[in-house]
Amino acid sequence: MKVDLLRKVSLFEGLNEEEVETLADVTQIRKFPKNSMVILADEQGDSFFVIDSGKAKVSVTAADGREVILSVLGPGEFFGDMSLLDDHPRSANVTTLEVSDLLVIRRSDFLDAIQSHPSIAIKLMVTLAHRLRSADRQTANFALLGITDRICNVLLSVAEEQGVETEDGIIIEKRPTHQVLASMAGTARETITRVLSRLESEGYIRSQGRQLVIMKQNRE
Repeated sequence: MKVDLLRKVSLFEGLNEEEVETLADVTQIRKFPKNSMVILADEQGDSFFVIDSGKAKVSVTAADGREVILSVLGPGEFFGDMSLLDDHPRSANVTTLEVSDLLVIRRSDFLDAIQSHPSIAIKLMVTLAHRLRSADRQTANFALLGITDRICNVLLSVAEEQGVETEDGIIIEKRPTHQVLASMAGTARETITRVLSRLESEGYIRSQGRQLVIMKQNRE
């Protein structure tokens, strides 16, 4: 079972059967209730996590005490990798948004796997570079963009991660809650509600419950 789960993780795509089984042998599966703090910023960490089912948010606390959500992760995505490589304290909080099953690999076992299979390290570096670019883009958004633009960028980011393209547009079957979107955009929940209502009235999005469609625009 753990072998099948690990095969879904992009980081391990290039591994052969023996390599995946080696990782599976040192992997544990743990169930976390909703709103569980899996990782606490500034604490020392010795484990790497892969989401099998459920969702988790990666966040930091701003100087004024506000929570700023950096990303929302779903099945097949992973976290806790930076501390595994540099042995420094965790850089962010990770909290489950729903009941989640997580695969857990300890630092010593993970480093052994990297030494044995360098392709894992290469893929990890690519992933870290992508995350750094996303963080830089988010910082620029906060500094330069107006609130509507920031919210639109958050919606596009969510659509890129979990959206499905259709004839009408990109469907997000289970968008983040208004509070989560607010934390991702650095604004208030009421502002999210107001901006989403305006975007819908202007034909840019369509929503029903938690489903949201980013509508295709006629460019003629």
